[in-house]
Amino acid sequence: MDDEHQCSTTAAGPPDHRDDPEHDRTDRDARPLTSVASGAPAGAPLSILYSFPHGIGSPGIGWTALQQVRSLVAAGHRVTVVAASITESLGPVARAVTTLTVGGVRLPHRLFGRSRSIAHHDRVTARILAEGDYDVVHGWPWGSARTFDEAARQGVPAVREAPNTHTAHAFEVVAEEYERLGITPPVGSPHTYNAVRLRREEREWASATAILVPSASVEQTFLEKGFSPRKLLRHRYGALVDTTRSFDPDPRDEPDHVFTAVFVGRIEPRKGLLYALQAWQQSKASSTGRFLIYGDFTPGYQERLAGLLEQPSVELRGFTGDVAGVFASADVLILPTIEEGSALVTSEAQAAGCVPLVSSAAGANLEDGVQGLVHEPRDVETLTAQIDLLSSDRALLARMRRAALDNRGNLTWERASIDLVAAYRAAIVLVREDLAGTGSAADSDDRSDQPRTDTP
Repeated sequence: MDDEHQCSTTAAGPPDHRDDPEHDRTDRDARPLTSVASGAPAGAPLSILYSFPHGIGSPGIGWTALQQVRSLVAAGHRVTVVAASITESLGPVARAVTTLTVGGVRLPHRLFGRSRSIAHHDRVTARILAEGDYDVVHGWPWGSARTFDEAARQGVPAVREAPNTHTAHAFEVVAEEYERLGITPPVGSPHTYNAVRLRREEREWASATAILVPSASVEQTFLEKGFSPRKLLRHRYGALVDTTRSFDPDPRDEPDHVFTAVFVGRIEPRKGLLYALQAWQQSKASSTGRFLIYGDFTPGYQERLAGLLEQPSVELRGFTGDVAGVFASADVLILPTIEEGSALVTSEAQAAGCVPLVSSAAGANLEDGVQGLVHEPRDVETLTAQIDLLSSDRALLARMRRAALDNRGNLTWERASIDLVAAYRAAIVLVREDLAGTGSAADSDDRSDQPRTDTP
């Protein structure tokens, strides 16, 4: 998941997991991603304090927060929202409070300084928590430390959204990519090393009951940094999906259809366009198909890719406001990202029958070999083979397209809210266990302090 969402296997065949009982299908079946213990409250609507220290409804994470709130309200939960500003209708929330809005006008964080503005938001949210009666607190990065402390005092579970990988991991991976490219990271980028930001996030993670991780790849980065699995609660992000739209007949099935690959999103080094272009250049598909690139480049990156962008079958299309239309006319989405939370474009692509060819870091809600194909970050050879496999085997491409369309019900925000509420209920159980002293000592220590450090 980006801060900005810009544009609203092998050649032998995809892996076959149908007879593999160990293969994880939890991202696509009807069960919640987070298992809830039998002692969890079930069925009753929850009273949720939802804290977002930015603008709800703004591009990127603001849009994600908006959809989470709307889906929670639609499911019958009582939601109190505290946000810097609100730019879109939330639906019938219990209460909405803005912390950086005066007379209906949003005040930018820079007016008072980002740190002071976010600290103010945190104080307001903590005060609302102290005065109310809530089942769970949901906080986003940078503005939750004081609120989580108040939640701990009250015995209210507090969950912290992790829209991207562990921040230290993101800093490391992105810095390595810029070094490989020989270009300088832009000043102020959220993925450029910032010690103050990292310390703030570490405090929030430590004081939270649990951390909400939207994909297996995000979860893994926290595990690698020493977090206990008990502190990590899986959920997912959704997409605005039309589950009733028919793609029959589909022009992409016509014999004269030109194989079309697309890249959609903010074009920055961590999204891996370099590897997409290298794979396309090496593929047989590049001589008969086309690769369309939608989005705007961050400074310096387009110049670095100039040679690869000059391929005859590569077209730069710029920003698009019709992402659904782009995907509806394309065969595959290529997204070899090296760092991501859970890329919404992978769900949007499936919803239009566009088969995702993605790295394992993309956090896509799909089954490898069924709705899409997965490769490891920077594995150009495998990505090349996947492109050629689908461009040469139109029957396989059509089957995967239909499987992606059949998966639409698992990609909606309504489906995502089921997992989010399951995570809330699991957090409630964690607090109850800790208060009752039934959690293991190791797990309890890990949840209240910094990530676990194993010592001999």
